[in-house]
Amino acid sequence: MVNQVQYALRDIRDAFFDELYDIAVKDRSVVFLTADMGALSLEKFKKNLPAQYINVGISEQNLVSVAAGLALAGKKVFIYAIASFITHRCFEQIRIDLCGMNLPVVIIGSGPGICYGSDGSTHHAVEDIALMRVLPNISILNPSDPVSASAAAGISYQSNVPVYVRLDKGKLPLIYPNTISFSEGLSLLKKGQDLLIITTGVMVHNVCALAQELAKRSIDAGILDVYRIKPLNETLLLSYLRTYRTIVTVEEHSIVGGIGSAICELVADQGISVNIRRFAIPIKNCEHFGDRQWMHHYYGLDIQTMADKIFLDN
Repeated sequence: MVNQVQYALRDIRDAFFDELYDIAVKDRSVVFLTADMGALSLEKFKKNLPAQYINVGISEQNLVSVAAGLALAGKKVFIYAIASFITHRCFEQIRIDLCGMNLPVVIIGSGPGICYGSDGSTHHAVEDIALMRVLPNISILNPSDPVSASAAAGISYQSNVPVYVRLDKGKLPLIYPNTISFSEGLSLLKKGQDLLIITTGVMVHNVCALAQELAKRSIDAGILDVYRIKPLNETLLLSYLRTYRTIVTVEEHSIVGGIGSAICELVADQGISVNIRRFAIPIKNCEHFGDRQWMHHYYGLDIQTMADKIFLDN
């Protein structure tokens, strides 16, 4: 068992892959496939479990089809590539080979959203949630810290349907204790009197800072982390949506098809009267690039811009 201090020192990817390694040691049916992608914690996987580790090269579409064949042969398959390539480029293969046959392959998308900020729009995965949400059978997980990333490895291993995991990079601060089960799909991190901010993944950290900025302006904001984007825990989510007059969604994803869209769909279907403001990436071609912080400012996802707009709404 990794203690809380050790979690705090880990890269979010390493937390996922270390947990997966422990699973693979015990279950030789687990196979890890990569499209020429690496990570520090994968070195022991390659060294100690060579028969369970395959690099198919830079051929993501083939990666998905090979995974489907292995799954049909009884293997529990995890596949790993840059998020934009494994979803955008491989949509047809995921739709037909995995979701069409409901095969329990785990798709690990590295660097979702604008994690690869300076590499430009080719590497930005800002439509991946929308693409995966529309497919039948598939589940979507979006961990926000090392604890939830480690849990995502176990959850996806136990799943009997396709799973897409949005796996960020870097050493992120802890959000959760290592005792939570993550079975509910979402978690209320902070109660608030004035509004509820619903977010997911790396943006949980930004929203925590946003709530602090809003508090300086006498706005008490609650924070809800949706770490399982699909299927949504609609019963629990509705209990929060019916509690607040104002809902704010924040995501590092296109404004179309992400969690903001999912919340609006649920509100419309249930006939709930609530004010909703969405912060996300607008529908336009990205003609500029920079580091993640710069990109957030460019898209209006920085703390100051969001706080100003929320303050004007209230």
